[in-house]
Amino acid sequence: MYKLLLRPILFCFDPEKVHYFTFSLVKFISKIPFVTTIIKAIYVVEDKRLEREVFGLKFKNPVGLAAGFDKDAKLFNELSDFGFGFIEIGTLTPKPQDGNPKKRLFRLKSDSAIINRMGFNNGGVEAAILRLKQNKGVLIGGNIGKNKVTPNEEATNDYVICFNALYDYVDYFVVNVSSPNTPGLRELQDREPLTKLLQTLQDLNATKQKQKPILLKIAPDLTDDQLLDIIGIVNDTKIAGVIATNTTISRDGLTSENKVEVGGLSGKPLTKRSTEVIRFLSEKSNKSFPIIGVGGIHSAEDAIEKLNAGASLVQLYTGFIYEGPQLIKDINKKLLV
Repeated sequence: MYKLLLRPILFCFDPEKVHYFTFSLVKFISKIPFVTTIIKAIYVVEDKRLEREVFGLKFKNPVGLAAGFDKDAKLFNELSDFGFGFIEIGTLTPKPQDGNPKKRLFRLKSDSAIINRMGFNNGGVEAAILRLKQNKGVLIGGNIGKNKVTPNEEATNDYVICFNALYDYVDYFVVNVSSPNTPGLRELQDREPLTKLLQTLQDLNATKQKQKPILLKIAPDLTDDQLLDIIGIVNDTKIAGVIATNTTISRDGLTSENKVEVGGLSGKPLTKRSTEVIRFLSEKSNKSFPIIGVGGIHSAEDAIEKLNAGASLVQLYTGFIYEGPQLIKDINKKLLV
């Protein structure tokens, strides 16, 4: 129904406006008696065989929602009703920020892709916490970043602020240094600053009564040598794992007119590269840490391919927008075959 009826209508309008409209719509219909029960009956697949235990956490199924969709933790309870095993909120920054000027979100329909240059637009970590206090049992990842105005040499402070603030309200953390839409952010992926950042968070984590898993989200545009550095950094700092991958700055093979837009590309064009990165990390590290696979998952087969390449869990974003919630069900059903 989504692809035949709803998507053609939604895709006639500005994608950012549609995003906020659908949030309001889902929030509204979820308050109607019995609607949530119906949604769950249609989309949720419950089976013990789908459960996964990864970095000490128990996931009811391995299909999650990637960061960027519910940046401000406004819809995580309702989104979980569509069958997600976990929801990653953010990227959150210490202070609220508007992000980059609009228009900043573009569909590439012929490529089944999206380009965004949102720029960590969010209401700040404290505002998100107020909503996270209303969590009804959803497993939550907290994706954290730095404010645009914070210079790189002070970036660690921003991550520490977010870590401390979110600690009681999320199940795991994701350090985002791989978005292409905050100037200079990807420079933090270099070995020295990244090691310092992750070690600082790990040292802080060690002071807590119960440590929370810390993951690193990486770009798909890293070279093999840089990926080997990532493996070394993960092993040195002993963080819990890696999310592979964020959006790409590559435009290879695109046909849509919007391919000229600046920003991070997600969707089908990223399918192959993200899987390559997952396989490289898994093989070269001898599977020494868990990987969450994300990038270009538009079918159950795409998800299975990433799991076979070495991912322990997968996440959806653009595929969820193009294929709808049926994709979550399809993946979980396929895993039971």
